[in-house]
Amino acid sequence: MLRGNEIKKPEGKLGVLLVGLGAVSTTFLAGVEAIKKRIAKPIGSLTQMGRIRLGKRTEKRNPLIKDFVPLAKLEDMEFLTWDIFEHNAYQSALNAGVLEKNHLESVKEELEKIKPQKAVFIKGYVKKLDGKNVKQGKNKMELAEVLMQDILNFKREKNIDRFVMIWIASTEAYLEESTVHSNLKNFEEGLKNNSNDISPSMIYAYAALKMGIPFANGAPNLTVEIPALRELAQLNKVPIAGKDLKTGQTMMKTVLAPAIKARLLGLSGWFSTNILGNRDGEVLDDPENFKTKETSKLSVLDQILQVDNYPELYGNFYYKVIINYYPPRQDNKESWDNIDIFGWMAYPMQIKVNFLCRDSILAAPIVLDLVLFLDLAQRAQMSGVQEWLSFYFKSPMTAPKLYPENDLFIQLAKLKNTLRYMMKEDLITHLGLDYYEKL
Repeated sequence: MLRGNEIKKPEGKLGVLLVGLGAVSTTFLAGVEAIKKRIAKPIGSLTQMGRIRLGKRTEKRNPLIKDFVPLAKLEDMEFLTWDIFEHNAYQSALNAGVLEKNHLESVKEELEKIKPQKAVFIKGYVKKLDGKNVKQGKNKMELAEVLMQDILNFKREKNIDRFVMIWIASTEAYLEESTVHSNLKNFEEGLKNNSNDISPSMIYAYAALKMGIPFANGAPNLTVEIPALRELAQLNKVPIAGKDLKTGQTMMKTVLAPAIKARLLGLSGWFSTNILGNRDGEVLDDPENFKTKETSKLSVLDQILQVDNYPELYGNFYYKVIINYYPPRQDNKESWDNIDIFGWMAYPMQIKVNFLCRDSILAAPIVLDLVLFLDLAQRAQMSGVQEWLSFYFKSPMTAPKLYPENDLFIQLAKLKNTLRYMMKEDLITHLGLDYYEKL
């Protein structure tokens, strides 16, 4: 890992490779173009609006993160997308219904220039969708090679210096690790033999890592965390991150659950239900795709509450997650949480949370931050799993045999300390004793 002035500067163009041109992608693209025109602000983006404390509190050094670490500029980004529908980014944004038309009109010219390449799509993994803008190949290895050619063509056309790829397409059907995932040799044989255990998201990840391109998985699919693709990431010295962007209901859980545990309050049950009507909701209406999402959501509480360490408080709580497809709601997701807790002398209490959020509005700044931080990691020669980016994910990737840290505030502290370490600044421990006594 390179540090400080050793980190390569973000010179030249950054190619942003977006798998999926739906609600999240088009909201991200429209926002970036609006920010570049100074008609919108990057609200929700840590890289653009966040500050980082350096040194002691008395020093009052709190620069913007974008001024502290060498991040790429938004003006240097070029975009390549893949989608099963032929609509350009402007048309797709209108169809998604996230942004008002007057906002889209202000960046219409820029969005119309972004037209998706044919996508790698296999209907068995996403049964609720069907599009005609789909690549053909004799096997999955050939499909990966066609993706790599798309990237090379884009590199030549736009004179791209480096890339980042992020999967923000639909949730795929549930898969478990199998022999084909166990190492790179088996995986490449599986690509040639059209293994059913290799999903489209894995094909995209393989193509990216084979070319030395950082990859982030924004969905709950089994993708880049399999041993074969971890091996490829290490072999080619590429940073990877995932999985499942942490936006609405789960973000609130990673705030509330740490508070319950910090005060050593007990938990009897946590009931979560959602309604949403966008393409994501339609896909999750299929039980196999919902199982993928459910597994991601259910993993959060057990880790935060450390059930094995606190059996009297959390050893017997009931947890239920429901997602309902409701087309009239479109991208404006609504979630309800009923949390049954107990306190002193086991007296029961309740917390109720009703969150009316806009899923893509919350996800778009995460996409921006992941693109910029993964590009930074690549230039700093950080390879493999980037656990310091757990802040952005429901199911954070870790090194083998390590449990993930899901507490939002611990995740943020880890992220900022990683940036301090990169730039050769003192890490912040928040001990603070030296303000009150001589050590």
